[in-house]
Amino acid sequence: MRRSLIAVLASCALLTALAAPAAAHSTSGEGSGDVDTTQLPVGGDPVSAAEVGKVFSCQTSFPSDVPGAFATGDWFNGDGTWDLTKKPTVDGSVTWPDANITITTSGSQRVISGNGLPTKQTTGTYPVASSDDAYSYDRNPNSISAQTVSISLPKNPKVASTPTCVGLGTIGILKSGVQVFNALDAGGRDAVAYEIQDSCQGHPERSGTYHYHSISTCVLDKLDGGSGHSKLVGFAADGFGIYGPRGTNGEAVTDADLDECHGHTHKVQWNGKKVKIYHYHATSEYPYTVGCYRGTPVTTNG
Repeated sequence: MRRSLIAVLASCALLTALAAPAAAHSTSGEGSGDVDTTQLPVGGDPVSAAEVGKVFSCQTSFPSDVPGAFATGDWFNGDGTWDLTKKPTVDGSVTWPDANITITTSGSQRVISGNGLPTKQTTGTYPVASSDDAYSYDRNPNSISAQTVSISLPKNPKVASTPTCVGLGTIGILKSGVQVFNALDAGGRDAVAYEIQDSCQGHPERSGTYHYHSISTCVLDKLDGGSGHSKLVGFAADGFGIYGPRGTNGEAVTDADLDECHGHTHKVQWNGKKVKIYHYHATSEYPYTVGCYRGTPVTTNG
């Protein structure tokens, strides 16, 4: 069934150069304005060093013949942009009563465990049925299955001297229990623009891991209501928080507000206190969540 996606995310990018990392991470935290979700630039083209509006990818070459989306539709405008409001979604509204996630602290560590299923959101029906209009573009054959998720992150992460690349697997996890992958598909394309996800912007990969390439609007609806600066919705694999799309003035953050890793530094709620700390933002513009790690990433299991 074709339906329009609700565009509640905004955009992001670099404010300062990598050559001065200490200064690059302190901005006003204010949002600059809205993004036209009918003309979003198509991302992709991963890079081998941190760069605004790009994914600094650990994988440097991508095959041209990969499973996944094999056709494009009228949501591509033909001028290097795409229209979020025209993109189809995978049918279905499946609930997961066995979904679970636990977030605790132990000394200097934040320990996250669960089964990778969404605790408060539904998913589409996978594998994609041949009767689904999504089947004309992306015949995802994978089924969603429970995973063993066990991640220990620093409770108080520190900014590293240089950014670190992100891999194609898990780069973070949301408080709803679902893992976040970077913005690329297996062919190095803009996964959010090309791949057909469900109405909560998620889908499974071949091992059954359900994941997002952007921050789900369903998650934001549950965890980021209200006004003012967005709330914490998840954690990147370096321990820094991922927040929703609003800056301190309640406006959507844009490219002018964030750095090459898709974040910035100012006071936010962190560990129950107002703390000046680096953090990432969700946006509707590529690369959507984390373009590179500003801290030191840990190995994730999930």
